[in-house]
Amino acid sequence: MKISTFTSAHRCLKTVVLFLALLLSFSPGLLAIDLQTALSKGLAGEVDSGYLAIPPGATNEAQPLVSSVNTQRSAAYASLAKKNGVTPEIAGKATFEKRYPQFPAGTWVKIQGRWMQK
Repeated sequence: MKISTFTSAHRCLKTVVLFLALLLSFSPGLLAIDLQTALSKGLAGEVDSGYLAIPPGATNEAQPLVSSVNTQRSAAYASLAKKNGVTPEIAGKATFEKRYPQFPAGTWVKIQGRWMQK
């Protein structure tokens, strides 16, 4: 699925967003392993807002992990937004767009309110 491109004003975030995406993918300790496991087992999914959520049919087993990661992402998006003069929502969406191609096949994603597997 092709994700729409952002305006040229948002393209200046590219380098910073890529750095943020790498930073977010290396959560400390077991959290990174648990996140990857949760995503690969369909217990958590990526949302086009840049946050995680529980996909349809999944148990709430990963809810504490989802909440923890979303708290970290929220702080990162706020910082990124402040540095670049955009809203945290734009920073989150831009991060999702940059990370989307790296999601493995089968990853649950929610785009424009609709859940699907990549």
